[in-house]
Amino acid sequence: MSNVAVLLPAYNEEIAIGSMVLLSLNYADEVIVIDDGSSDRTAQISEIAGATVLRHQTNKGKGVALKTGFEYASGYDIIVTIDADGQHNPSEIPNIVKPIEEGIADIVNGSRYLNGHDTSTPRYRRIGQTVLDTATNIAADVKLTDSQSGFRAFSNDSIKYFEFKPDGFGIESDMLIEASQNNLRIVEVPISVRYDVQTTRENPVIQGLSVLMRILEIMRFNRPLYFYGIGGSIVLFFGILIILSLKMTIFEFNLYYQAIGWAIIAIGVILILSGIMTDTFNRFKN
Repeated sequence: MSNVAVLLPAYNEEIAIGSMVLLSLNYADEVIVIDDGSSDRTAQISEIAGATVLRHQTNKGKGVALKTGFEYASGYDIIVTIDADGQHNPSEIPNIVKPIEEGIADIVNGSRYLNGHDTSTPRYRRIGQTVLDTATNIAADVKLTDSQSGFRAFSNDSIKYFEFKPDGFGIESDMLIEASQNNLRIVEVPISVRYDVQTTRENPVIQGLSVLMRILEIMRFNRPLYFYGIGGSIVLFFGILIILSLKMTIFEFNLYYQAIGWAIIAIGVILILSGIMTDTFNRFKN
C-alpha cells in the first residue's frame, strides 16, 4: 500500500481550507498546507483541521509554494496536489492515485474535459483554456485535455525532474513539458469541479496571457519549428495579403506599400527558415 501526501498551496483561503484539509485527510497519510504569505487565518485553520503547515513569510507564487511542498513530502510514495479554494473534490483522490499504484503512470492529470466538454465551465474560461491546452500540447508534444489542472498525482520517482521555475500559475504547463521531455508517463483521469466558489483573485486574462508567454518561451527552445514556423507563416500571410491587395487597388505611394509588403514577406521567410535550422540543429545535437 502506497503512502500518500496531499499538498495544498494556499494564499488567503481561510473560507475553504478547513474543509479541504478534513476531507483530504480521509485519503492521505499527511496533508500539507503551504501557506504562501497569507494575511488571513489560513495557517491557523489548517493546523486546527489537522494539516502540517509550511509558511512563507511573503507571497511567492504557486510555483515556489509547490517546490516547498514537494521538498517536504519527498519521502512519500505518491504526492497529490489539489487546489485549496474548494473547486476540487478530495473524494476523487483515490481515482487520481490509482494509475500510479497500478504502475501505468508516473504522473496523473485530473481533467475536467476528458469525457467531453464540461458545460459548467464559464465560456470565457473555456476559450482561454483551449488556447493554453493547444500551446502546452505543442510545446510538450502531448495530447492532454486539461493542461492547467491543479489536481494531480506524482510518483516519488518523478519529482527529481521538476525545476519549479515559474513563480506563478505557469507551473502547471511547465511540469507537463518537463515530464514529457524526460519521457514520464502521463495519464489523465476525469475529475469534477465547482465554479460556485471564489477562485484566483488575479485577472484571468492577465493570468492566462502570462502563462501563454511562458509556454511560448519554452516552445522557442524545445519546439522551434512550431514557434518560428507558425509565427513566420502568419507574418508571411499578411505580407502576401498586402502585395495582393496592392494589385487590386491604386495607391498614390504604391512603391512604398510594396516595399513594406515585401519586407514583411522577407521577415516571414526568415522566421520559417530560422525554425527549420534551429530544429535541425537540435535534432543533430540530440
